[in-house]
Amino acid sequence: MVIFPSPRTLRLCGDRVWGFCTLIDGHAHLNEIEDIDAAISSAREAGVGAIIGVGMDIESNRATLDIAARFPGIVYPAIGYHPWSIVADEIEQNLAFIKNGLPSCVALGEVGIDYKTKIKKKVQWEVFERLLAMAKDAEKPIIIHSRFSHARTYEMSALAGIERAVFHWFTGEKEVLVRLLDSGYFISVTPALAYSPFHRDAAAFAPIERIMVETDAPVEYQGRISGPADLVLTLRELALVKGIPVEEAEVITERNTRLFYRLE
Repeated sequence: MVIFPSPRTLRLCGDRVWGFCTLIDGHAHLNEIEDIDAAISSAREAGVGAIIGVGMDIESNRATLDIAARFPGIVYPAIGYHPWSIVADEIEQNLAFIKNGLPSCVALGEVGIDYKTKIKKKVQWEVFERLLAMAKDAEKPIIIHSRFSHARTYEMSALAGIERAVFHWFTGEKEVLVRLLDSGYFISVTPALAYSPFHRDAAAFAPIERIMVETDAPVEYQGRISGPADLVLTLRELALVKGIPVEEAEVITERNTRLFYRLE
């Protein structure tokens, strides 16, 4: 069993001034964190300079936008409609909210397909197809959830003409990974690199120039609730997989994330 140390023991930014630290958490559900002020403060202490806050439905999208407004230049919002959140009589309302709010966001997400949920596949495909069209029209990148649906989500994204996509917490087949990398897409990695062989295999195969780091906070990793400060754990594990210094992994993934989301 892997025991995760405190993020403060792995602080990467040293005594650099906040705002010049380069760590970017590419995916966090900030609306689900009980004490957001404490979480942001802890992230700051760990050297995390920016966070991509993602939504899953109208309620979480609104909360994410509110949090981003409270922390400008630190939290960047993405709004989406997660396959777990799909309810038949709420689809149109959710899609309308996203269409109106997407221009002010850095991305569309979290969206995608999940074959382990009870939502019918056809409904998920139809919703995802419409969301892809929105992202294409708004010229926004997409953050893709693809649990047990890696091939399908890739094929639909490519067919829709999506140019910028990141496959969140990728654990899929190598054949699909090759195709998405050939299309210019990215994958993201989490602290689960410490114990997930499929996740490690994907991180080992993909060039680091196509990898972004995240926490998916406040998800639990081996019973421990995560926060954006745990991004240093993701970086440590990625550096180990790649056999490079943590500082090098930091610089490259920060550049990847900044360019992907077109952050200032």
